[in-house]
Amino acid sequence: MSMHLLLAPIGLPLLAGIVALFFRRQYEQIGAWYSTIVSALLLAVAIILFRQEASLTLPWCAFGWQFAIRLYHFNAFILLATAAFAFMVALYATAFMKQQRFLNQFYAYFLLPLGLVNGALLADSLILMLFFWEGLLLTPFGMIIIGRPGAFKTAIKACIISGVADLCMLVGIGLTITLAGTMTISQIQLPLGGWSSLAFICLMIGAIAKAGSMPFHSWIPDAALDAPLPFMALLPAALEKLLGIYFLARITLDLFVLSPQSWLSPLLMTIGGATIILAVLMALIQKDYKRLLSFHAISQVGYMILGIGTANPVGIVGGLFHMINHVIYKSGLFLTAGAAEKQAGTTDLAQLGGLRSRMPVTFICYLVLAASISGVPPFNGFFSKELVYDGALIAGRAWNMGGTLYLVALLGSFLTAASFLKLGHAAFGGPTQPKLGQVREAPLIMLLIMLVMAALCIFFGLGNARPLENLILPVLGTSALAGHSFTGWPASTLLVILTLVVLAGALLSHVWGVKRSGSGLGAADHIHYAPGLRAIYERAERRLFDPYEIGLKIAAYAARLAWGVDRAIDYVYNTLTVKITLALTAGIRRAHSGSLSLYLSWALIGLIIVIILIMGGV
Repeated sequence: MSMHLLLAPIGLPLLAGIVALFFRRQYEQIGAWYSTIVSALLLAVAIILFRQEASLTLPWCAFGWQFAIRLYHFNAFILLATAAFAFMVALYATAFMKQQRFLNQFYAYFLLPLGLVNGALLADSLILMLFFWEGLLLTPFGMIIIGRPGAFKTAIKACIISGVADLCMLVGIGLTITLAGTMTISQIQLPLGGWSSLAFICLMIGAIAKAGSMPFHSWIPDAALDAPLPFMALLPAALEKLLGIYFLARITLDLFVLSPQSWLSPLLMTIGGATIILAVLMALIQKDYKRLLSFHAISQVGYMILGIGTANPVGIVGGLFHMINHVIYKSGLFLTAGAAEKQAGTTDLAQLGGLRSRMPVTFICYLVLAASISGVPPFNGFFSKELVYDGALIAGRAWNMGGTLYLVALLGSFLTAASFLKLGHAAFGGPTQPKLGQVREAPLIMLLIMLVMAALCIFFGLGNARPLENLILPVLGTSALAGHSFTGWPASTLLVILTLVVLAGALLSHVWGVKRSGSGLGAADHIHYAPGLRAIYERAERRLFDPYEIGLKIAAYAARLAWGVDRAIDYVYNTLTVKITLALTAGIRRAHSGSLSLYLSWALIGLIIVIILIMGGV
């Protein structure tokens, strides 16, 4: 294989992104098709590289570090997925971004992360991977600040949260290199225990933070309102999910030996379960289309982490399959939000309504995509969730947890379905708002991309054997898959029936909520204001549980404490010492009055004291 072909997924978008920064204002519209052409070339390269294996090592810099990249099935599959979704979002952006500001910067920040993600995927050196991984910090910052005015705080928040997680990852990489004696990823496989467990946890933090898991999630809902919508469809919904879950899988399958008996397995599963429930509970009460989707982008990561954390083949396959399914339907859902924003001028659900008749194709796409994320059969999300359920039950038996993790995941599906029923009803159902009477369907190119996403949800569901056998199963290898069935209809009819009961329950809850509140927007109010949940929701909406806000408060207290200590030291050094010195000198000055009799008196008193001391010593 040509060296240039192997380097193309990294070099092509990086070079193209740098060039896009220098587009003059009168040529900014060219950037739309420029980025689309670059994305198409990248997709062509990814197709050529798929199913191939190759490696390349070049001298890089001092300390013996090398530019080492390796192509094999797993990263070739992720490479293909990133290129495909980037191409579709680039096409979508040609229509969505018309007449927007900072277009040259948008297309530069659109292309640059493609090269950085591909570099991190292909890297066979932990140091090289870290180099590309850290580069990704800059592109969300740039993309967010070119959004709506006042987005700078959100951009800073994204950088700080990601930076803290990446610092943990840096520690993990240092420990891993020290323990393994090499920085070559393909040569590392460490048993867990002692320092290697700490290295695993540090690397895991970096991976789940990149994927958008709790507690490293809070910048994503803010960015949903501030950043250009194609950014949300590309990075938080697609590229960062693929990269974060890919690296988490590499940690658990390759770098370390995570067995179902390891205590780190329930740790991962607990993080996954907590992310599912806490994020979907927040999604349920949102009043903005994009912000609601952003919380679901967080919640769905929980299923992936839960599946991989089971450390059994069924759960891992389910987690990886859910990863690719999530990218399809979540990117598609963000694109439906973009269509509503483009045509109606808002994503505030209180100002939407009745779009079903004005935007019927967008509505149909929404139905398919929402059914997929909710786990409705026969769409793709149903099959990947069922695999995660099976894996959770197997892991639960191994740890004497019973069906706890399964029930948590099932509750997440109930709340997911309820929130998307609410969203669909509020945005597309009900009477058309008077000011939306002139709204028309989205531009053709935007519709085509949404239709492709919806079609993929159907294909990856009904034809789940194709993606599983060609994309997911080869990641684990034949020996690990022996004795398990992954394709076709789920093996357990009982679990399928329970899933259908839960989905029916979500529908009944929605109907009751609409009847109770009188609107689709208030369909989840009975959950929002339920006893016990109401107070928690109030605190959550005031960001009292946001780790970033908690960190800011701690930093503010620490700053005030440091200021107080500094003032105290300054007072002692500059004020108190001077006052004491002045008082002493004043006393001494008063004692030296110039009177001979006074001096003789002091001398006599001193002599008496000396005599007493001498006699006492004798």
